[in-house]
Amino acid sequence: MSLNLELARRIISVALAHGAEHAMKPLAVVVLDAGGHPIAFERADGASPGRFEIARAKAYGAVMLGLGGFALAARAETQPSFVAALNGAFDGRIMPVAGGVLVRDAAGRVIGAVGVTGDTSENDAAAALAGLKAVGLTGEA
Repeated sequence: MSLNLELARRIISVALAHGAEHAMKPLAVVVLDAGGHPIAFERADGASPGRFEIARAKAYGAVMLGLGGFALAARAETQPSFVAALNGAFDGRIMPVAGGVLVRDAAGRVIGAVGVTGDTSENDAAAALAGLKAVGLTGEA
């Protein structure tokens, strides 16, 4: 299975609905392909305009490094110089915090990532996972 526009839109729709159902702050959600390119993005009413860059940076870090946001955040705490150097190598496009969820296919290949921002990082990750579950995919948060 690969991520496509139809799946990306469904993931986003469910993630935004999850946020609304759980009284989260307005969310923004992006779905990236395995190369880190955006497939789709939506920002809920009331979400700040800078949310695209934050959501993309969370997802981009996950897909480029093959790690979920929680793992990236842990790495940033234990190896801050390494993560800073990585961010330099990727022109500042990585945000090592939860809310970036890596997506793999059934064979374990990375097929993309979902980035969610707007609430706490833990809630952002939960919304991303809800979107993935709705389309039959699992993610590494």
